[in-house]
Formats: sequence, C-alpha cells, structure tokens
Amino acid sequence: MKCPFCGHKRFYMKDAADGYETYGFNCETGEVCFDPDVDASEVSAPEGDSHIYCEKCAWNGEFGSIKQ
Repeated sequence: MKCPFCGHKRFYMKDAADGYETYGFNCETGEVCFDPDVDASEVSAPEGDSHIYCEKCAWNGEFGSIKQ
C-alpha cells in the first residue's frame, strides 16, 4: 500500500477535533501501523473514506484509494 502519486508508504491523518494534531502511520504490511508515539487506543484507524495525507508529497485523499 503506497501513495498513488509518489509511491511513498508513510501517511498521516489529522485529528477531527484539533486540525494541528496529526497521527503518522504506515501500511507496509497491509495493516495500519501507527507510529510509536501514537496511542492506538485513543485513535481509530483510518477506513475507506477517511481523509489521509502522504508524508512525502502533496497528495491527499481517501484511505480507500491506497488500498489497491
């Protein structure tokens, strides 16, 4: 699973309540793996229509678009 534009495998999503709070993750194994500093019990993993951002380029879109 990688960015459809640049091929990078790391992404982040923004907290819905605080647009400045972000949660980094990768999907190299096919599963969402949050960064070690993210408490996964407090954050729900992105789903099909969750908005995510590539850490390397300007691409952003729905999580479902990288699951191909």
